[in-house]
Amino acid sequence: MIEILLFAQLQEDAGTDKLLIDGDGWTVKKLKNQLITQYQLLQVEQSMVAINEAYALDSDEIHSGDIVAIIPPVSGG
Repeated sequence: MIEILLFAQLQEDAGTDKLLIDGDGWTVKKLKNQLITQYQLLQVEQSMVAINEAYALDSDEIHSGDIVAIIPPVSGG
């Protein structure tokens, strides 16, 4: 299982701060597509992704046991 940590608006949209998905060997891009399709988390497309606390590219692979953080763009004032 992959543990997915959600922040800010993504957390509000999903109604939780954490998701568990069985996606061993998926790329970051495939995970993003799954989150958009299954949970309607449209902001995922513009979000930064970190795998085990290291920023990741869309082509990077995710493995069972990884912790993936999805950090949407934020604005402040």
